[in-house]
Amino acid sequence: MNMISSNIRSAVSIGFFAAALSLGPTSDVIATEQVAGSLKLSAPWIRASVPGQVNGAGYVQIDNKGKQRDRLMSATTAGVNRVELHTIITENGVAKMREVTGIDVPASGSVKLSPGGFHIMFLGLSEPFKAGATVPVTLKFEKAGEVKVNFEIKPPTYNPGAASGHGSHRH
Repeated sequence: MNMISSNIRSAVSIGFFAAALSLGPTSDVIATEQVAGSLKLSAPWIRASVPGQVNGAGYVQIDNKGKQRDRLMSATTAGVNRVELHTIITENGVAKMREVTGIDVPASGSVKLSPGGFHIMFLGLSEPFKAGATVPVTLKFEKAGEVKVNFEIKPPTYNPGAASGHGSHRH
């Protein structure tokens, strides 16, 4: 009898362990922080598309705990024609979006990709960004290499800290 109850306990334990493993990460679980080498990427997000919108922008906080600067060189994801790194500049009182070849992340410093400043531009969406979903994006850094980050899609009205500048642009 002892051997049978021991086998049952083992089977239950193995079954419980297998079930726990099968749960794993799901699309409902969103990592708000990703570490790659000396870089920490926090709170990646994209605004949901509004009707007729064919482009979108992504934002993230990048902190560099290292003693050497790094540089965000590019970004890629599926479901878009192309992805570019952009900034907003003001010329003669008019805000204009411009592509940049990279975004520096200073040593022992940070850069925040946010509305009205640096951002990741997703051009030619095959499907609108839908609130509550995530977009897997691979960010390529000069030193840290490729980092896979899930950007959370926020409602179209999402405006952290009442940021302004980028939301009114029609790209």
